[in-house]
Amino acid sequence: MSGTAKIKAIIFDLGNVLIDFDHMIAAQKISGFTNMAAEDIFNLFFDSPLTGSFEEGRISPRDFFSDVKERLNLKLDYDGFLPIWNGIFFFSEKNRSVYGLAKSLKKRYNVSALSNVNILHLEHIKKNFPIFDAFHNVITSCELGFKKPDPAIYKKALEISGVEAASAFYTDDRAELTEKAKELGIRSFVFTGVEQLRKDLRAAGVNINQ
Repeated sequence: MSGTAKIKAIIFDLGNVLIDFDHMIAAQKISGFTNMAAEDIFNLFFDSPLTGSFEEGRISPRDFFSDVKERLNLKLDYDGFLPIWNGIFFFSEKNRSVYGLAKSLKKRYNVSALSNVNILHLEHIKKNFPIFDAFHNVITSCELGFKKPDPAIYKKALEISGVEAASAFYTDDRAELTEKAKELGIRSFVFTGVEQLRKDLRAAGVNINQ
Protein backbone atom coordinates (compact mmCIF):
# COMPACT_ATOMS: atom_id res chain seq x y z
CA MET A 1 0.00 0.00 0.00
CA SER A 2 1.30 3.47 -0.89
CA GLY A 3 0.36 4.82 2.52
CA THR A 4 2.67 2.38 4.30
CA ALA A 5 5.65 2.48 1.92
CA LYS A 6 8.88 3.37 3.69
CA ILE A 7 10.07 6.91 3.07
CA LYS A 8 13.45 6.93 1.32
CA ALA A 9 13.61 10.46 -0.07
CA ILE A 10 12.66 13.83 1.39
CA ILE A 11 12.03 16.79 -0.90
CA PHE A 12 11.95 20.37 0.36
CA ASP A 13 10.66 23.46 -1.35
CA LEU A 14 13.16 26.32 -1.01
CA GLY A 15 11.25 29.61 -0.90
CA ASN A 16 9.72 30.45 2.50
CA VAL A 17 10.85 27.06 3.77
CA LEU A 18 14.67 27.06 3.61
CA ILE A 19 15.00 30.72 2.72
CA ASP A 20 12.45 33.47 3.12
CA PHE A 21 11.71 36.05 0.44
CA ASP A 22 9.32 38.88 -0.30
CA HIS A 23 8.87 40.29 -3.81
CA MET A 24 7.34 43.41 -2.26
CA ILE A 25 10.81 44.43 -1.09
CA ALA A 26 11.89 44.72 -4.73
CA ALA A 27 8.54 46.13 -5.90
CA GLN A 28 8.72 49.01 -3.44
CA LYS A 29 12.28 49.89 -4.46
CA ILE A 30 11.46 49.60 -8.16
CA SER A 31 8.47 51.92 -7.69
CA GLY A 32 10.97 54.75 -7.18
CA PHE A 33 12.10 54.35 -10.80
CA THR A 34 8.66 54.19 -12.44
CA ASN A 35 5.20 55.71 -12.19
CA MET A 36 3.61 52.35 -11.37
CA ALA A 37 2.46 51.45 -7.87
CA ALA A 38 4.37 48.84 -5.86
CA GLU A 39 1.31 46.54 -5.86
CA ASP A 40 1.20 46.48 -9.67
CA ILE A 41 4.93 45.84 -9.84
CA PHE A 42 4.52 43.01 -7.33
CA ASN A 43 1.88 41.39 -9.54
CA LEU A 44 4.27 41.52 -12.48
CA PHE A 45 7.09 39.96 -10.45
CA PHE A 46 5.23 37.23 -8.57
CA ASP A 47 3.68 34.26 -10.35
CA SER A 48 3.04 36.14 -13.61
CA PRO A 49 3.47 34.61 -17.10
CA LEU A 50 6.60 36.73 -17.58
CA THR A 51 8.22 35.54 -14.36
CA GLY A 52 7.06 32.01 -15.12
CA SER A 53 8.91 32.05 -18.44
CA PHE A 54 12.00 33.34 -16.65
CA GLU A 55 11.71 30.65 -13.97
CA GLU A 56 11.51 28.01 -16.70
CA GLY A 57 14.68 29.34 -18.31
CA ARG A 58 12.85 30.27 -21.50
CA ILE A 59 14.17 33.84 -21.53
CA SER A 60 17.58 35.17 -20.54
CA PRO A 61 18.14 37.52 -17.61
CA ARG A 62 18.76 40.47 -19.93
CA ASP A 63 15.66 39.70 -22.00
CA PHE A 64 13.65 39.46 -18.79
CA PHE A 65 14.99 42.84 -17.69
CA SER A 66 14.25 44.39 -21.10
CA ASP A 67 10.65 43.22 -20.87
CA VAL A 68 10.30 44.52 -17.31
CA LYS A 69 11.86 47.84 -18.28
CA GLU A 70 9.46 48.25 -21.20
CA ARG A 71 6.34 47.25 -19.25
CA LEU A 72 7.16 49.51 -16.32
CA ASN A 73 8.75 52.33 -18.32
CA LEU A 74 11.60 51.80 -15.91
CA LYS A 75 14.24 54.48 -15.49
CA LEU A 76 16.93 52.04 -14.40
CA ASP A 77 19.65 50.09 -16.18
CA TYR A 78 20.42 46.37 -15.83
CA ASP A 79 23.26 46.88 -13.34
CA GLY A 80 20.98 48.97 -11.16
CA PHE A 81 18.11 46.51 -11.45
CA LEU A 82 20.11 43.42 -10.51
CA PRO A 83 20.76 44.10 -6.78
CA ILE A 84 17.13 45.18 -6.32
CA TRP A 85 15.82 42.05 -8.05
CA ASN A 86 18.07 39.82 -5.94
CA GLY A 87 17.62 41.69 -2.68
CA ILE A 88 14.38 39.96 -1.66
CA PHE A 89 15.85 37.09 0.35
CA PHE A 90 16.53 36.81 4.07
CA PHE A 91 17.40 34.01 6.45
CA SER A 92 15.12 33.62 9.49
CA GLU A 93 15.29 31.47 12.60
CA LYS A 94 12.62 29.29 11.01
CA ASN A 95 14.93 28.80 8.01
CA ARG A 96 17.84 27.93 10.30
CA SER A 97 15.73 25.28 12.03
CA VAL A 98 14.62 23.71 8.76
CA TYR A 99 18.18 23.81 7.45
CA GLY A 100 19.44 22.01 10.54
CA LEU A 101 16.70 19.41 10.19
CA ALA A 102 17.49 18.87 6.50
CA LYS A 103 21.20 18.41 7.25
CA SER A 104 20.38 15.86 9.93
CA LEU A 105 18.02 13.96 7.62
CA LYS A 106 20.66 13.87 4.89
CA LYS A 107 22.61 11.35 6.98
CA ARG A 108 19.85 8.76 6.58
CA TYR A 109 17.72 9.78 3.59
CA ASN A 110 18.10 11.11 0.07
CA VAL A 111 17.36 14.81 0.58
CA SER A 112 16.57 17.21 -2.27
CA ALA A 113 15.47 20.79 -2.84
CA LEU A 114 12.80 21.37 -5.49
CA SER A 115 12.30 25.00 -6.44
CA ASN A 116 10.59 27.28 -8.91
CA VAL A 117 13.44 29.76 -9.29
CA ASN A 118 15.04 31.89 -11.98
CA ILE A 119 18.74 31.73 -12.71
CA LEU A 120 19.53 35.14 -11.18
CA HIS A 121 17.92 34.22 -7.87
CA LEU A 122 19.48 30.76 -7.91
CA GLU A 123 22.99 32.16 -8.41
CA HIS A 124 22.39 34.82 -5.77
CA ILE A 125 21.23 32.26 -3.19
CA LYS A 126 24.16 29.96 -3.95
CA LYS A 127 26.60 32.85 -3.47
CA ASN A 128 25.08 34.43 -0.37
CA PHE A 129 23.22 31.74 1.57
CA PRO A 130 25.17 28.54 2.36
CA ILE A 131 22.20 26.19 2.50
CA PHE A 132 22.79 23.78 -0.36
CA ASP A 133 25.08 21.47 1.57
CA ALA A 134 21.91 20.15 3.23
CA PHE A 135 20.90 18.46 -0.04
CA HIS A 136 22.05 15.61 -2.22
CA ASN A 137 20.22 17.20 -5.15
CA VAL A 138 19.09 20.74 -6.01
CA ILE A 139 16.34 20.51 -8.64
CA THR A 140 15.28 23.81 -10.21
CA SER A 141 12.73 24.96 -12.75
CA CYS A 142 15.20 27.20 -14.58
CA GLU A 143 17.50 24.24 -15.26
CA LEU A 144 14.76 21.73 -16.16
CA GLY A 145 12.56 23.99 -18.29
CA PHE A 146 9.31 23.41 -16.41
CA LYS A 147 7.97 24.49 -13.04
CA LYS A 148 5.64 23.40 -10.28
CA PRO A 149 2.77 22.45 -10.52
CA ASP A 150 3.67 20.79 -13.84
CA PRO A 151 3.63 17.04 -13.06
CA ALA A 152 6.84 16.68 -15.08
CA ILE A 153 8.93 18.46 -12.46
CA TYR A 154 7.71 16.21 -9.64
CA LYS A 155 8.35 13.13 -11.77
CA LYS A 156 11.86 14.41 -12.51
CA ALA A 157 12.46 14.95 -8.80
CA LEU A 158 11.45 11.35 -8.13
CA GLU A 159 13.72 10.12 -10.92
CA ILE A 160 16.69 12.12 -9.60
CA SER A 161 15.97 10.91 -6.05
CA GLY A 162 15.75 7.32 -7.31
CA VAL A 163 12.45 6.51 -5.61
CA GLU A 164 8.82 5.75 -6.37
CA ALA A 165 6.22 8.36 -5.49
CA ALA A 166 4.99 6.50 -2.39
CA SER A 167 8.51 6.52 -0.93
CA ALA A 168 8.91 10.30 -1.18
CA PHE A 169 8.01 12.95 1.38
CA TYR A 170 7.48 16.49 0.06
CA THR A 171 6.87 19.79 1.84
CA ASP A 172 6.00 23.17 0.29
CA ASP A 173 4.48 26.35 1.70
CA ARG A 174 1.95 26.55 -1.16
CA ALA A 175 -1.01 24.18 -0.86
CA GLU A 176 -1.71 24.12 -4.60
CA LEU A 177 1.79 22.74 -5.17
CA THR A 178 1.56 20.01 -2.54
CA GLU A 179 -1.85 19.01 -3.92
CA LYS A 180 -0.43 18.42 -7.39
CA ALA A 181 2.36 16.29 -5.94
CA LYS A 182 -0.20 14.37 -3.87
CA GLU A 183 -2.11 13.53 -7.05
CA LEU A 184 1.02 11.70 -8.24
CA GLY A 185 1.16 9.62 -5.05
CA ILE A 186 3.86 11.63 -3.29
CA ARG A 187 3.24 12.05 0.43
CA SER A 188 2.91 15.82 0.48
CA PHE A 189 2.45 18.29 3.32
CA VAL A 190 1.92 22.04 3.46
CA PHE A 191 4.76 23.72 5.33
CA THR A 192 3.48 26.01 8.09
CA GLY A 193 6.45 25.88 10.46
CA VAL A 194 9.22 23.63 11.67
CA GLU A 195 7.24 22.00 14.50
CA GLN A 196 4.44 21.00 12.13
CA LEU A 197 7.07 19.74 9.68
CA ARG A 198 8.55 17.52 12.40
CA LYS A 199 5.07 16.15 13.18
CA ASP A 200 4.41 15.47 9.49
CA LEU A 201 7.75 13.69 9.10
CA ARG A 202 7.12 11.53 12.15
CA ALA A 203 3.60 10.70 10.91
CA ALA A 204 5.13 9.53 7.63
CA GLY A 205 7.52 7.25 9.52
CA VAL A 206 10.62 9.38 9.08
CA ASN A 207 13.29 9.10 11.78
CA ILE A 208 14.12 12.71 12.64
CA ASN A 209 16.31 11.98 15.66
CA GLN A 210 19.88 13.10 15.16
